[in-house]
Amino acid sequence: MSKATTRQKRKSNRLPILVIEDNADQWLIIRAVLNQCFPEVEPTWLNHTMQVRSYVDAQMRDNAKLPLLILMDLYLPTRSEGLDLLEFIKTHPTYRKMPVVVLSSSAAHEDMELAYGFSIASYIIKPGSFHDWLNCFYTFRRYWWDTVSLPLRYEA
Repeated sequence: MSKATTRQKRKSNRLPILVIEDNADQWLIIRAVLNQCFPEVEPTWLNHTMQVRSYVDAQMRDNAKLPLLILMDLYLPTRSEGLDLLEFIKTHPTYRKMPVVVLSSSAAHEDMELAYGFSIASYIIKPGSFHDWLNCFYTFRRYWWDTVSLPLRYEA
């Protein structure tokens, strides 16, 4: 089997997750940490609320493999845009079943309360250093990947 075929097969067997983050620098950190802590996932990065809405519509239309988990920033770039997107996801007939984990730089209690009001699964304050990101995502993995049962399951 050629390298290209092996790489393509490996990529097609990876498990989908959706990352919604409007800051490209934060996405680079998240992607690096996911590659190290979750090598079996295939993250899809979307950076704008309209892009997410189009993605969801396309997934439904094409009967595509749905993400197992959604990681999203609350400020996209404003809190109201993030909350509007949470409302869209949590009222969608299919996507509302997916766990949404908010990754936010905000430690404001009001932000947490508003986000949990949309039945998110967790709220994580973004770590400050790469080392802290790794620690956070290894803990995240132990809980979300190794302990709980997600509503959707695919074979890796």
